[in-house]
Amino acid sequence: MGLVSFIRWLFGADAAVPSGDRKLDGTAEAALARSLSGLPPDERGWITFDEARILFSTEGAQYAFGETDRDGRRNIESFAAQHRSVINFMPVEGRVYFARR
Repeated sequence: MGLVSFIRWLFGADAAVPSGDRKLDGTAEAALARSLSGLPPDERGWITFDEARILFSTEGAQYAFGETDRDGRRNIESFAAQHRSVINFMPVEGRVYFARR
């Protein structure tokens, strides 16, 4: 088992997506907003890290939403707040989760 496989196994990234977590449409901000509006309160949905980076950050994949990407973090946090959601970055899974408040 390689190191990356071990880390994914350790954190459960290879496990099936829990039934309450649904894939949201991350093709455009408007599509993501529509997907979020259909998400029941207290349920989570997710988009890929790459989709989030394309929508909200100008940094490359390695630096998106990191310490130096203040604008990217501000953009995605502002979007989430406008849509009554909180975000959770899960880089090992390659996902960004949104949970409706």
